[in-house]
Amino acid sequence: MNPENRSSPAPSATPLAAPAAQAAAAVTHYENFPVASLLCPPRLRPPIRAIYAFARTADDIADEGDAPPAQRLQDLAAFEADLQAVAQGHAPSERWETVFLPLRAMIEQHQLPVNLLADLLSAFAQDVEKTRDAEGYADRAELLDYCRRSANPVGRLLLHLYGVSDAQALQQSDAICTALQLANFWQDLSVDIPRGRHYLPRADCAAYGARQAELLARQTTPQNARLIQDSADWARALMVQGAPLVHRLPGRMGWELRLVVQGGLRILDKVDALQGGSLHTRPRLHAPDWIVMLARAVAM
Repeated sequence: MNPENRSSPAPSATPLAAPAAQAAAAVTHYENFPVASLLCPPRLRPPIRAIYAFARTADDIADEGDAPPAQRLQDLAAFEADLQAVAQGHAPSERWETVFLPLRAMIEQHQLPVNLLADLLSAFAQDVEKTRDAEGYADRAELLDYCRRSANPVGRLLLHLYGVSDAQALQQSDAICTALQLANFWQDLSVDIPRGRHYLPRADCAAYGARQAELLARQTTPQNARLIQDSADWARALMVQGAPLVHRLPGRMGWELRLVVQGGLRILDKVDALQGGSLHTRPRLHAPDWIVMLARAVAM
C-alpha cells in the first residue's frame, strides 16, 4: 500500500500534541499515490503523516546527498536508536525531533508495532550496503525478502490503524506493497542504475540474455526490453492479487487504497509503453493520469 497505517484513543493533551499537530513534516516528495489525502479519515491523517515522515526521512538518509556509506549506516543506526528511545517513552535526540516527537505520540495513541518500523530501517541499511558493494539481487526470492522489510511494513501499519488484522488481509496488503515497490524499481531504472542500485535480479537477467554491461549503460536492447516487460508483468500480477483488499476497507479508506492500487498500475502501464525505455526515461504521473486512475478506481 503505500508509505501507510492504524487506530485509537483521543488526542493527547501532553506537550507532544503540538509537534504532532505539525504533521510530522510535510509531504513534499513526488509520489505515485495519495499520502494522507482528503480521502483518508481525518482521525488517521496524523499517524499516517507521522509514519510517512519517519519512512521518508530514513530513506533520505540512505539515499540522498553525498554522504559516504559509513556515514549513512552510522546515521541510520542513530535514527534507529531514536526509534527505540521513543518506543520506550523516552525523548529522542534533538537531531530528528520533528520526526520522532509526533511519532512517539502516535505510537502511544495507536499502539503502532515498532518492529515494523524497525524493519524499514533494516531494509534501508541493506540498500546502503548493497550499493557500497556494487551488489545486486541474486533472484526474485532475495528481492522479495527485501520488499518484505522495505515496503510491506507500511501496509501492515495501515491495516493496524484501520483495525484489520486477519491473515488474508495481511497477505493482500503485502502483495500490494510489494507490487508498489517493484513498480517503483522499474520506474526508477534510469535513476537507480547511475547511483549503483541494481534491482533486476541476476537470475532474471540471465534468463532473458540481458547483459550487465548493456544494462549498466542503460541500452534498450530487445533482451533488456523483454526483461523489463516481464518484471512489470510480475509487479502487475502481485497488484491484481492484492487488489480485492480495497473491498475490505470501508468508505474513505477503501477509496484511498483504490487510488494507491491504480497509481501503481498506471506507472506499470507507462513502463510497458516505453518498451524498455525506462532504462533512460523515468515515467511519471501527470494530471490526465489521475483522471484515468479515478475512473478505474470507480470501476473496481
